[in-house]
Order: sequence, then structure tokens, then C-alpha cells
Amino acid sequence: MRKIILASGSPRRRELLKQAGLNFEVQPSDYDEEMKSHDFSYAKIENLAYNKAEDVADKQTEPAIIIGADTVVVLDGIILGKPHSRDEAFHMLKALSGVKHSVVTGHCVINQYNDTTKVQSVTTTVEFETLTDKMINDYIDNYKPFDKAGSYGIQELPEGYVKSVDGSFDNVIGLCTKTVLDMINE
Repeated sequence: MRKIILASGSPRRRELLKQAGLNFEVQPSDYDEEMKSHDFSYAKIENLAYNKAEDVADKQTEPAIIIGADTVVVLDGIILGKPHSRDEAFHMLKALSGVKHSVVTGHCVINQYNDTTKVQSVTTTVEFETLTDKMINDYIDNYKPFDKAGSYGIQELPEGYVKSVDGSFDNVIGLCTKTVLDMINE
């Protein structure tokens, strides 16, 4: 039985992997993911996922398969990170109102059993309905989205907030389970 480790403390990623039937341990990465620039590039997101997985891989005393991931919300080429205040959350959601944006997750699987590393990004396009200030304030008050990229968790948005999702819904939650399973099984 191969040991699998999720290099993330995210309860959403943990739940996605559980639902996919994966047997794994959780060892959150200590890698500092603070970005110097909020300009988007796939390389930046993939490097974050790799660095998280590598941080946990370096701490292993026996072989394992380590899964690292980083998810960002991108609007007009700019990464919308986790909000630092209620005001910032409001402004992010206002900016996303009525427009399409991308949710990109960089995935990294380090397989210490065969000494391979795979990195892959998945992009999903999300379009919000036009959100009123009341809808935005209600969402922030009821769901406290301060630990979520772009100030929202798609799985908890009330009906009437999302117009369309083009691509992997799981990816918007925190990782594309199909991609991760494919990377592990290759």
C-alpha cells in the first residue's frame, strides 16, 4: 500500500479527495505562499503547488506520494487572493459581479516511489449573476469567506449567485480530483 499525503490543511481539498475514494494523510505545507506580484501566470501557480508539495516531500523519512495544490481566482490577468478584510471581500465580489473570471488550480504530485514529479494546471471559467450590494453583504455576513481565494466558495454560494460554470466544478472548490487521480495513476 502506497502512502499518499495531501500537503494542504484545506478542509475542502480533504473532502474532495475523500469523495474520490483516496486513502491519504494530511500534512500541511509550511511553505510561505505570499506573492510579490498579483499578475497571473500559469508558471506562478504551478510553482506554488510544486513548492508546497516539495516542502512536505523533504520532510519524509520513507517514500510517499505527495499532492500539492494552489487555487487562485483570476480577473483580467490579476490574481484575487484571500481577502484581508470585510471591505476587501466586498470589493472583490463586486468586481466579479456579472462577469466571467477564471479559477486556476496548479496541481503537483511528487511520487517518491518512482522518483517522478508531475505538475499540471486546470482552468475553469465561472460567471456570476449581477450581484446587488445586499447579496454581497449577506454572503459575507453568513459565510465569512476570508479564507477563500476571490472571497467565495462556490459550493456555498446561494442560488442565484452563479450564472455558469464551464469546466471542473471540483477545481473551483480547490482541486480537480480527476486530474489528481490521473497524475497519481500515470
